[in-house]
Amino acid sequence: MSDLKDRIQTATRTAMKARDKRLVAALRLVNAELKRVEVDERKALVDADVITVLTRMVKQRNDSRSQYEAAGRTDLAEQEAFEIDVVRSFMPTPLSEAEVDALIDAAVAATGASGMRDMGKVMGKLKGEVAGRADMGAVSAKVKAKLSG
Repeated sequence: MSDLKDRIQTATRTAMKARDKRLVAALRLVNAELKRVEVDERKALVDADVITVLTRMVKQRNDSRSQYEAAGRTDLAEQEAFEIDVVRSFMPTPLSEAEVDALIDAAVAATGASGMRDMGKVMGKLKGEVAGRADMGAVSAKVKAKLSG
């Protein structure tokens, strides 16, 4: 079993003992999503899988929050923001722009990438290093700019 999944379950038990209903509800959403993925994929999740699930949950909640804000539902937007904070508390610390740029430069050098046709190699090298720590869409855009320019 994943250490990260254990931490989430321990946090859930702690929140239940503290009778923090809002936190318990958010953590149960995380546990339910992890369980759903385990059942669907028929495998025990490792930390990398858990981070992928958490990243997807943050992205979904960001989308929901922006839709709620556009509709004027601040109460629901605040709940989504709270859930985002809870999920992010279990994710690795995000990389700074400088760290992302340094990793991109290192990946380009390591793969010998010289143009856009090598983008897949660079992204494949970066995926394991930045997963859950940076927005892959933004990383992809930076790689594309680096290789085309």
